[in-house]
Amino acid sequence: MIHARHRHRDRFTVVGNHLAQHPALSGLAIGVGVRIQSLPDGADVSVKRLALLLPEGEISIRRALNELVAAGYLERRRVALGGGRYATRLVWYDKPGAVSVPEAAPVPEVAAVSEVAAAPAAVQPETPPPSPAAPPSGPAAAILARLRAVDSRLVLSCRDVERLAPAVDGWLALGIEGAQVTRTLTSALPPAHVPVHHPARFLAYRLATQMPPPLPAEAPSPPPLAPLVSCDGCERAVRSHGPDPLCADCRAARGPEGRAAA
Repeated sequence: MIHARHRHRDRFTVVGNHLAQHPALSGLAIGVGVRIQSLPDGADVSVKRLALLLPEGEISIRRALNELVAAGYLERRRVALGGGRYATRLVWYDKPGAVSVPEAAPVPEVAAVSEVAAAPAAVQPETPPPSPAAPPSGPAAAILARLRAVDSRLVLSCRDVERLAPAVDGWLALGIEGAQVTRTLTSALPPAHVPVHHPARFLAYRLATQMPPPLPAEAPSPPPLAPLVSCDGCERAVRSHGPDPLCADCRAARGPEGRAAA
């Protein structure tokens, strides 16, 4: 490999190889760590905020943050605000163990530590957690939720299920059974040791590109044949719906009157 080097003079972040080449952190955790380190002090790095900045979902980002906490790069501190109120302060260590941040003192302005807690004016008092939203329901939601039972890499959040359910409804509207939808979404997956980093996007692509066309309209059935009856003139078998059936010869012999009777 050859590096095409460029000396950045502005808008750059210094990242140690201890993070960029960390042997135990996942690629997502390293990427989230680099993103956090590039942000200024006071930036909002909540799970919901990072989910707006990155293509990954909240579950994946929360897992990456937990990895960074376990590795010592990120620290969560519960800070008393007075009056029974608390807030969570996040402290990011550019290099774990190089600098310690006192519990009570303000975060020092040193290059090795970046505090990424929300600004004091934005700190919200601790409130009871909201009641969890009702999980998505319906046949499409059930199909999507059960995918993880087929392959554990296809775990979807409630938000992912809500976003993908209309596409599954489109398949069901074509008369395709749920079992066939599941087979389409779970067949020919990558080998078991290969992770599916974005299951929602992976499934959305399959739902869009592998959707079958609607069945063609059936051709109208031909009208039923007239029943076989005997000709009134010669007793020959003919097909007719009329009360006075005549064969072609008898109609011709009777002239206009015979043609009208037929």
